[in-house]
Amino acid sequence: MRWLDVTIGDACVPTLQADPGRSGRPTFRYVDISGIDRDEKVICKATELPSDEAPSRARKIIEASDVLVSTVRPNLNAVAIVPRELDGEIASTGFAVLRANQKLLHPKFLYFWVQHADFVNFLVSSATGASYPAVTDGVVKRAKLPLPPPREQERIVELLDEADHLRRLRREADAKASRILSALFLKMFGDPATNPKGWAIETLGSVLLSADYGSSTRASDDGKGLPLIRMGNVGYEGNLLLDDLKFVELSDSDVEKYRLDAGDILFNRTNSLDLVGKTGIWNGEMDAVVASYFIRLRVDRDKVEPMFLWAFMNSAHMKGILRATARGAIGQANINTGELRAFPLYLPPPEKQREFVRLVCAVRKALPSKASSSDLDVLFGVLQNRAFSGHLTAKWRQDHIQELLAEMQEQARALNLPMPKDVAA
Repeated sequence: MRWLDVTIGDACVPTLQADPGRSGRPTFRYVDISGIDRDEKVICKATELPSDEAPSRARKIIEASDVLVSTVRPNLNAVAIVPRELDGEIASTGFAVLRANQKLLHPKFLYFWVQHADFVNFLVSSATGASYPAVTDGVVKRAKLPLPPPREQERIVELLDEADHLRRLRREADAKASRILSALFLKMFGDPATNPKGWAIETLGSVLLSADYGSSTRASDDGKGLPLIRMGNVGYEGNLLLDDLKFVELSDSDVEKYRLDAGDILFNRTNSLDLVGKTGIWNGEMDAVVASYFIRLRVDRDKVEPMFLWAFMNSAHMKGILRATARGAIGQANINTGELRAFPLYLPPPEKQREFVRLVCAVRKALPSKASSSDLDVLFGVLQNRAFSGHLTAKWRQDHIQELLAEMQEQARALNLPMPKDVAA
């Protein structure tokens, strides 16, 4: 049975705007784009402001279960669903506020759909502006939306909610592990800002065998060649995110030039001011090459353990230094090889570093041996594709076909649309 093909605008109701300064309320809570956690797809911050000091962009009235979609840099997919505690508050005009017509559309179904690659790719292809790509609310509302009958939407939401819950639990475990490793580093070596244990101070360049830029070859999704490790494949905490890989075909000489070996340090030299300097460590689990937004660092292991340097670069002290060093240019910040080599680095004795590596391995081994966050993200993406193509609920649909047909007829009448010709297929 085919579903109805509609646009998001067809299945949503209008929303309102207002100036908080004229609301009569002394304060309001304001959601701007920086208040969205792009990884968790939730509102992580809503700032309470005096109504008479409302920013000019604070105009969109939001209600519980509204779906917010950032219209700037749509490739980042900053989306969230409004929780009950923010009902009646104000969001930035940088969001498209989508309010589902709940006779036709389940809000959580819409929330999961705006995370799907087809929706994101539509916005990216429709964006204008080279340095600050953006779309209009109208573009968002013109995006296609597969519309199953309401009961089938509920079933899909139920299944995706369960999978999303597992992802969140795993991320919480990963975050806990990151906090443990950070605390372990500080306990063993002391804060790099003060060097309380009096370790010898060197420059980062003094422990490097090489520091090379990666390949600028354009990558593709066709799976041909080797994975190209890009900016998005390293998280802010230094973890590898390998659920979204692109590939490049290179000559043998270029493969050798850009290949990653286990223990290579990946330094993100160009990004936003908040993200420049993200530093990962390659695990060597697959053959891959590195992209040009990284500097690939290979260390002299007689002087420094790669895992120690990785932890040092991800310390709060170094993240502050990296932000202070980065140079802004058209929304991007940059740290070059010369600046990187000049950073001061304290160097505990090699045996102390090796002890740290052993403890890190023990901590990681003690974690539950379930799928990694990246693995669960891949599985969730597969589940999303099956859900929105109709395959996930195919058997369930056949068991409830008569009720679903009746619901679809109601939807079609409400939208003034014909029923699909093969609706009973």
